[in-house]
Amino acid sequence: MDRFIPNRSASNLDVANYNVSREAKDVENLDALSPTKLEYKKQLAANLGQDDSARILAFKQKAPAPAEGFENHMAALYSANAGPRPKKAFRAVPQQPDRILDAPDLVDDYYLNLLDWSSTNAVAVALNQAVYLWNASSGDIQELLSAQGEDYITSLSWAADGKHLAVGYSSALTQIWDAERCKPVRNLGGHAARVSSLSWNNHTLSTGGRDSLILHHDVRVREHVTATLRGHEQEVCGLKWSPNGTQLASGGNDNLLMIWDAAADRATHRITAHQAAVKALAWCPFQSNLLATGGGTADRTIKFHNTHTGALLNSIDTGSQVCSLQWNRHERELLSSHGFSQNQLCLWKYPSMAKVAELTGHTSRVLHLAQSPDGTTVVSAAADETLRFWRCFGEPAGAAPKGGAKPGAAAGSLLRSVNIR
Repeated sequence: MDRFIPNRSASNLDVANYNVSREAKDVENLDALSPTKLEYKKQLAANLGQDDSARILAFKQKAPAPAEGFENHMAALYSANAGPRPKKAFRAVPQQPDRILDAPDLVDDYYLNLLDWSSTNAVAVALNQAVYLWNASSGDIQELLSAQGEDYITSLSWAADGKHLAVGYSSALTQIWDAERCKPVRNLGGHAARVSSLSWNNHTLSTGGRDSLILHHDVRVREHVTATLRGHEQEVCGLKWSPNGTQLASGGNDNLLMIWDAAADRATHRITAHQAAVKALAWCPFQSNLLATGGGTADRTIKFHNTHTGALLNSIDTGSQVCSLQWNRHERELLSSHGFSQNQLCLWKYPSMAKVAELTGHTSRVLHLAQSPDGTTVVSAAADETLRFWRCFGEPAGAAPKGGAKPGAAAGSLLRSVNIR
């Protein structure tokens, strides 16, 4: 089809050209005859500090110098932050652990959660059928409980008060223990298979099991099961409440990551980004809607999610199974623990995910991580049946060491091995 060409047969181009030229000349004559036009231009040039014959806007290498004696009263505003910024001191990350504890019979099972550090500075670790408490301030060790028969411990989680410990069993039972009196407070049922993950939210204890269910228990009332969350198809191996208590993240052996709304007890996001089991979960301490997750052997990635929108923000391939994650509360850093082939801990800078340090020493996969109450030390538990204490997060800003002692170490900084039982 030919393009449309307007018909100009009725137009007189000569007349049109004459009319346009005449209008332009009339405008020029009007400017010349205007008595105020020239005066206006002179005043405008004077106020702008320009010669009336110079162009106001011109391409030059340097701005024109101000008139002699001119003072800009806004100079203080523009120069307030012009001084040199103080450089942040370099933080050296120790490559060796502060302390090593032997942990015989630690169960080598990726889907369990057998380590936690309380707000009162007590480390709880499950060694097959028994739970031991190690006081990080005094170095004292005590046995809290021992399972009966063929039952064994599958999960641990301290309550916020640091006095009560939730314990999950392979028999599908959940117990709450008073750690000070070394006595059970109550039993919580509801699952049909082992309880592999636990997470507290004030008086609510959430439990995840191999039966693919998540149960909310109100520990204050007799009929303790207040909600049953269904969404996973296999074992729920990761469970973490957000610090503000409004969202619950759960990860499963079905490769699913679920975000649950606390107010409605329903899933707001069902995320299928991982290609293996999702056990490692960590809520960001400086951004409430940021969640870091780690995938198993077939996935090997750390992913970052906006839990309000469900958007995947970033993903990095670590090269090995991601077992656990911990955020640094003093810096924008993330610590990850890994399995085959290097069995290492990696410290990453967020959000660039540049590797800050790599901590080695474990000879088998590093299954669990827990952080000290002051946020300076992380303890790792591995299938090589050892606990190692790493002072990798450093001191909070403005904090000074207390008498040269290091938190989390019972008797100075000497590296020594102790048998936990």
